[in-house]
Amino acid sequence: YYFPCQRWLAVEEDDGQIVRELVPVDEAFVKKDSENDGQSLATLGLEQKAKSTTYTVKVKTGDKKNAGTDANVFITLYGSKDDTGIISLKASKINKNKFERGKVDEFTVESVDLGDLKKIKIGHDNKGNSTGWFLEWVEIDAPSLGRCLKFPCGRWLDKSEDDGAIERIIFPAELQTKEYIPFVPYEITVYTSDIFGAGTDADVFIVLYGSDGICTQQKSLCLNKREQRMYFERNSVNQFIVEV
Repeated sequence: YYFPCQRWLAVEEDDGQIVRELVPVDEAFVKKDSENDGQSLATLGLEQKAKSTTYTVKVKTGDKKNAGTDANVFITLYGSKDDTGIISLKASKINKNKFERGKVDEFTVESVDLGDLKKIKIGHDNKGNSTGWFLEWVEIDAPSLGRCLKFPCGRWLDKSEDDGAIERIIFPAELQTKEYIPFVPYEITVYTSDIFGAGTDADVFIVLYGSDGICTQQKSLCLNKREQRMYFERNSVNQFIVEV
């Protein structure tokens, strides 16, 4: 069995995850002596994407006194087929300081097929100066499945508040479930010219238009400012797997 990764496990790189689930792929994808290495890696990216699901997890901290927490927060997603195991929510895409009063934080979670999401478990390790946390809600969006679920909480995760629990199992609110056309993964290859000043550090985005006039949403190719500085250099070729 071959389990390629080709991804960072780092809070400040890629999507910020430090744990990854890998899926087995055909032996041909890991042969480095192939003449079509670039194409093989591109196809590999789509192959892996087809076998996994990317979830966008939004977490809302309540707007109450001392609602924020400095503790390490974790989450587990439970589906009809499987669960993710414990995932640390390390790198928020929105805020440098996570889980502050009244703020929404956004995280990326990747997993193999879980089936329909049934419940989540979320909690913290009670470590740090200010550990008590008031969790308003969690929203989990799976673009490849075309479903967005809301998990209301509205309770303290604090040893000195409420019932003293620091982790909770919460269920989706059926009336707040949104369904839409599932997103499709595309492999995008960008060739930057070899003329003076050709590169850019700007936020490069893409919109795809179909023959019937329907178009996708605007999708940034880079996940963060660090990637904006790394990619689209003069005389470079960059590949991206994006869901739109």
